[in-house]
Amino acid sequence: MFTGIVQGVARVDRVEDLPGLRRFTLEFPAGFAAGLQIGASVSCDGVCLTVTDLHDDTRAYFDVMRQTLQLTTLGSFQKGDRINVERAAKDGAEIGGHPLSGHIDFRAHLASVREPENNRVLRIAVPPQWMRYIFAKGYIAINGASLTVSDADKNENWFEVWLIPETLRMTTFAAKAAGDELNIEIERQTQVIVDTVRAAVDERLGPLMPAIDKLLAGQ
Repeated sequence: MFTGIVQGVARVDRVEDLPGLRRFTLEFPAGFAAGLQIGASVSCDGVCLTVTDLHDDTRAYFDVMRQTLQLTTLGSFQKGDRINVERAAKDGAEIGGHPLSGHIDFRAHLASVREPENNRVLRIAVPPQWMRYIFAKGYIAINGASLTVSDADKNENWFEVWLIPETLRMTTFAAKAAGDELNIEIERQTQVIVDTVRAAVDERLGPLMPAIDKLLAGQ
């Protein structure tokens, strides 16, 4: 599990294609990899990856299967790219963001960027089927960062987040531009509530829908 509080920015040091997977070597900021072990989980732009080998005190290897490459932005990573990273949460750790699994739900793209004083506002376009889980003031994870939705438009299928200077300093968001793809993990509790309510409504109204449709057609 992760908290969504990005702990630093890593650099892609090497990309190697192997049968059935792709191997990434990541170079971490000083101190990030202290005590890191093979088998440990690291959130890489929001994707939970397992350390498969350690090179030295600052670099580690990660093997990524094809399905993950297709679902997330990892498939486009190249040498020199910078990504948000977070170590797995420890028992008793303070959760400054919200609990994340590191399992990406979908990719979205950055529709536009505004820069009011001391802020950066990202408007993110979302596939329509996912907007049911996104609400103003709710949590969402973007490239592994726990953020609060400031506004959402379910008709036009977008939402916005505001980023303060500290968030920009600790993440890669300052370099993002319109058109860039982003990894999105929706907040699980919200998803469960929405799906449960929808299922209950469908179960109760399902048998009545033919009569309702007929009534509406006659109006």
